[in-house]
Amino acid sequence: MSNTYRVGLIGFAHMHSNNVAGLFAKHPAVKLVACADTVPDVPELREAAYTRGWNLTHALESLGVSKAYDDYYDMLEEEQLDLVICCSENAQHPDVVEACADAGVGVCVEKPMAASYADALQMVRATQAAETALVINWPMTWSAAARKAKALLDDGILGRILEVKLRLGHTGPLGPGAAHAGVDETAAPMTGTERGATWWHQEAAGGGAMLDYCCYGSMISRWYIGEQATAAVGMRANLDSQWGDADDNGAMLVRFPGAMALLEGSWTMFDYGVPGGPLIYGTQGTMVVSEKDGPVRVERGGGVSESFDCDPLPEGRTQIAEEVIHHLDTGDPLHPTLESRFNLEAMAILDAGVRSADSGKLELVENAAWQIG
Repeated sequence: MSNTYRVGLIGFAHMHSNNVAGLFAKHPAVKLVACADTVPDVPELREAAYTRGWNLTHALESLGVSKAYDDYYDMLEEEQLDLVICCSENAQHPDVVEACADAGVGVCVEKPMAASYADALQMVRATQAAETALVINWPMTWSAAARKAKALLDDGILGRILEVKLRLGHTGPLGPGAAHAGVDETAAPMTGTERGATWWHQEAAGGGAMLDYCCYGSMISRWYIGEQATAAVGMRANLDSQWGDADDNGAMLVRFPGAMALLEGSWTMFDYGVPGGPLIYGTQGTMVVSEKDGPVRVERGGGVSESFDCDPLPEGRTQIAEEVIHHLDTGDPLHPTLESRFNLEAMAILDAGVRSADSGKLELVENAAWQIG
């Protein structure tokens, strides 16, 4: 019989809060007891679908959260919480995680882990010192095809992996026709000025397409290749969002000891194109991962193609709420992509790409000063 876990929500800047909080709300062992937003650097000009004010209202009116605090420090002091879901703007992740650690509360952070490697390191050190949980949620973790691909790669189906490619994008988090999991609404038409007042388009808040989307590639390439990268070259640009100062397109070329990765993210895409998922090139073939539920395809050349059906995700561990509660109940390890130490390595890759985009030079992924015990 599961325990009952008192869960709080901190931060509504990221519209994934609607999906993640909704999954926890439906879990029989969870009680969503309170919420609080972070304070934005720039006030938003409008409340519309997927803006922070709208996301907060959704939590109160549709997810059964009974109380909202103006200050999350007050919430942590007054409520006896077991876990916090953090969907704040990226730049505020370390402050939220450190506050939760000081209160003895575990935290589940929505991807990307942070806006920089330094921030991610602060998060890991705070939770290690407090011996509290730190979980990083990736929507891609819950893809049966992504997991099948990993299993096939580990079995050597492509021989040695040489390159991983991933391009992801849409019209922007609040762009035309944007739709996000957890609610039925789509983004309402907003002016450039209104969109520019949201954190997504503010570099200081951790906005921008490179952080939003190249983070997936950093994680998936680290996971599939199975070793840490050594260096990255990055480029980012604001091509069609001049009312904000964050990039709306970004790309990274990453060097691993025995492989490479090409990672792209865009907020100016109206369609993924084909295949819309990772491509993995090896010495014995090419793998195409195009759909969340598969199948996974391997091309051998000369018209030879193989198709592999996906295995179902483990029963009772098919989404983030189930996985976290199972971990808390049993002590079983989290899925590897959710663990903080793995995510620190993925964040180091992303950080190198961002630094390279700013410096115009190849940047090393990590150095000895960044290591933790």
